[in-house]
Amino acid sequence: MKSSIGSIRYLAISLFAFCLLGLSTAHAQDGRNRHVLVINETSFTLEKLYASNIGTNDWQEDILGLGVLAPGRSVNVNIDDGSSYCHFDLKAVFSNGQQVIRRNVNVCQLERWILED
Repeated sequence: MKSSIGSIRYLAISLFAFCLLGLSTAHAQDGRNRHVLVINETSFTLEKLYASNIGTNDWQEDILGLGVLAPGRSVNVNIDDGSSYCHFDLKAVFSNGQQVIRRNVNVCQLERWILED
């Protein structure tokens, strides 16, 4: 009886680990790089950054979260939302209220997005 409980426990742990491994690799299954270096060369702090695949009609969550990007700084962001899309709309919102929007950007090819005054 004790060994069958041990076998069930081992099987359950193995299944759980397999599921976690599957979830962690789900975003990059197609092997495409969706990392974009965002460079803030403006005079204002970048307060919000959005990227929504072209199959959606609204902006997704702010990529920066609680963070901001000061003038002269850069950040490498992963645009991969698990949808396998390469084309995204990008939106940057600055501390002065100005917004910059780029539509239908191929983030699988774009290496950097330089934001300028």
